[in-house]
Amino acid sequence: MSLKTKVIEKAKDLGMTLVGFANVERWEDSDVSYVPREFFPHSIWDWSRTVIVMAVPMPLPILETTPSVMYSELYATSNRLLDETAYRIGLFLNNLGRRAFYFPRDCYGDLSVLVKKPEAAFSHVVAGKYAGLGTIGFNHALITPEYGPRLRLVSVITDAEIEPSPLYDKELCIGCGVCGKKCPKQAFTKREHGIIADMDKVKCAEHHVTLKGEMRAPCGICTLVCPVGEDRKMYGNNAITKTGASHVQDFGANV
Repeated sequence: MSLKTKVIEKAKDLGMTLVGFANVERWEDSDVSYVPREFFPHSIWDWSRTVIVMAVPMPLPILETTPSVMYSELYATSNRLLDETAYRIGLFLNNLGRRAFYFPRDCYGDLSVLVKKPEAAFSHVVAGKYAGLGTIGFNHALITPEYGPRLRLVSVITDAEIEPSPLYDKELCIGCGVCGKKCPKQAFTKREHGIIADMDKVKCAEHHVTLKGEMRAPCGICTLVCPVGEDRKMYGNNAITKTGASHVQDFGANV
């Protein structure tokens, strides 16, 4: 059994739904200009050769309650599962004689930090794209065919040479702009070219600080309203009333 197969089987046994692999050379060929070189995995640890990205879904029935205590608990639960699994995958690789560590799914002490400096030391979203899980959408989230942007990610960086997963050759984001239209803080501005929007990260972070004070963070509206994803076939296209429309397919006329 190959190391890649072993990692996939172990990750899924531990509760991961999606698993992908990226070699570090994909950052060198980056078309995502907002990732500074110092945030490349092999800039963080020069022995890095492969990034393993894992994901779990955020089920629509709970996401439809956002912002709420229910969604806050879902977020916390998925975070614990991701970090624990990534830690175990790192140990699994260590026990095989490979250098490996996990980069936590979030890596900041408090949301207020993001208001002062809205940057991440490592982007799981970009890693997810390079690991073949999906493409990056208008709202800067990873869009996957299975769940649209309704998932959480974590990464394990290792010196093991593992065959990379194939990349998507077309964008999964349909460019409808619904996420920007329904953002409570109007944090997204459409660019003249390309799918990904300009994002006011400070405005987004400030909104989450407010919601945290109300014990119902995070927001998640931009992931809720996205019409992409097989999960909608299971739960339907209904979105919460507060977004201003009763059905996702109606949003296009409002954009």
